[in-house]
Amino acid sequence: MNTDKIIDLKNISKIYQMGETEVHALRNIDLDIHQGEYVALMGPSGSGKSTLMNIIGALDTPTSGTYYLKGSNVSEMEDDELAEIRNKEIGFVFQTFNLLPKLTALENVALPLVYAGIPKKERMQRAEEALKSVGLGDRLDHKPNQLSGGQRQRVAIARALVNNPSLILADEPTGNLDSKSSEEIMRLFDRLHAEGNTIILVTHEPDIAEHSKRLIKLFDGKIVSDETKQSVS
Repeated sequence: MNTDKIIDLKNISKIYQMGETEVHALRNIDLDIHQGEYVALMGPSGSGKSTLMNIIGALDTPTSGTYYLKGSNVSEMEDDELAEIRNKEIGFVFQTFNLLPKLTALENVALPLVYAGIPKKERMQRAEEALKSVGLGDRLDHKPNQLSGGQRQRVAIARALVNNPSLILADEPTGNLDSKSSEEIMRLFDRLHAEGNTIILVTHEPDIAEHSKRLIKLFDGKIVSDETKQSVS
C-alpha cells in the first residue's frame, strides 16, 4: 500500500504568534493519504482543519514536522518550489470559486496551464475538454457573472482538473450554494472519485462529509478520529 502514498505527514505542528500569545493551530499531526482516497476533514471552527488543508495544499508551511507529497519533502521547500508543486500536483476548489470576472469560463480554466508554460492551442483544447467533463461544454465563452453559483463552481472544478493533478483539495466547496446545486456538485465529486481522482474535502456539514469514504475529525489542533467507511457491496 505504501507505494501509492501521496501524502505523508509526520509530527506536523503549526504555531502562530499573535502578539505575546502563541496559538497552537496543529499539534503533532500524523497522517497518510493514498492514491484514490476520498477524505473529508471535519471539525468545529478553530479545530485546525483549514490550517491542515493549507499545509497539505502547500499554501502554508509547518512550524515543525515533515510533509512529503509524492516523495518530495514539501516542508523544506522555498516559495518558488511551493508555487510549482501547487500548480503541478494540486487542484484547488474554494468556497468563493476564485474566478477572474473579466475572463471567460474557458480562459479561467486555462489559467493554470499559462503558469505551466503550455502553448496556447493546447491550453484551450485542454480547458475545453475539462469544461465538457463537468457538463459546461455550452458555456465556454460565458463570464462568471453570466453563470449561476453551481455553474461557477463547475468552472472552478474544471480549472482544478485541467493540470491532471495528483490531488484535488476542496475547501467548503458547497458553502455558497443552494441545496440543489450542492447536490449536483457533490455528485460531480463522487464521479471524479470513481474515475480515480484523490480528493480531500474540508467541510463542517455532515451531509457533505457523508460523500467521502474516510472521515477525519479534528479538535483543538489534533486528529480525534479517523474512520474509513465500509463499502456497501
